[in-house]
Amino acid sequence: SPPSFNFSEVELSCLIRSITTLKPRIEWKKIQNGEPSYVYFESKIIGALQNRAMLLEPASLLITNATREDTAQYRCEVSAPNDMKTFDEILISLEVQVKPVVPKCIVPKSVPVGKSAELHCVEHEGFPKPEYQWFRNKEEIPTDPKSSPKFLNSSYTLNTKSGTLKFSTVRKEDSGQYHCRAKNPAGEAQCGPQMMEVCKSFTEPPSV
Repeated sequence: SPPSFNFSEVELSCLIRSITTLKPRIEWKKIQNGEPSYVYFESKIIGALQNRAMLLEPASLLITNATREDTAQYRCEVSAPNDMKTFDEILISLEVQVKPVVPKCIVPKSVPVGKSAELHCVEHEGFPKPEYQWFRNKEEIPTDPKSSPKFLNSSYTLNTKSGTLKFSTVRKEDSGQYHCRAKNPAGEAQCGPQMMEVCKSFTEPPSV
């Protein structure tokens, strides 16, 4: 089953192609963390989907307002006692994807030349977990500084999974407006720019 997006409508298809039993028994079960629970039982929707789902004849399940909590496997079971094959089932995997919200970005305001610095970007609502991109003065920072002439002399590591941008030794050229973007298949969101200023690492003695 293709992924579905948060608060969207999704149909889980369970097709009965040839059957002689007039009223086959239809049951739907949700399997999450290995534990099955009824979704459709004795001709009615029950459980968490009670007000958000309906059966589409003859046996498909329509979830009208899918949420992240609906991510699971769903099993359609059909019992037809008057047929040669009296029982059949189909297992469907559903992944409900959630767009990231605006990430929390932590950027140091001032860092001395030659010192280390860490910038953090965190987002907890997106599903699947987003990947992170950092930007300096609206230009994307590559994961490998050697891949871009503008960042060739910068010494940093960028972890796109954790959202951490770590400078081992900052240079004056690393000063600028930094912002981060969190992105997954459902969408993206970014924080506003924050200034990181790289300043002198010592105070010059006054001239006599």
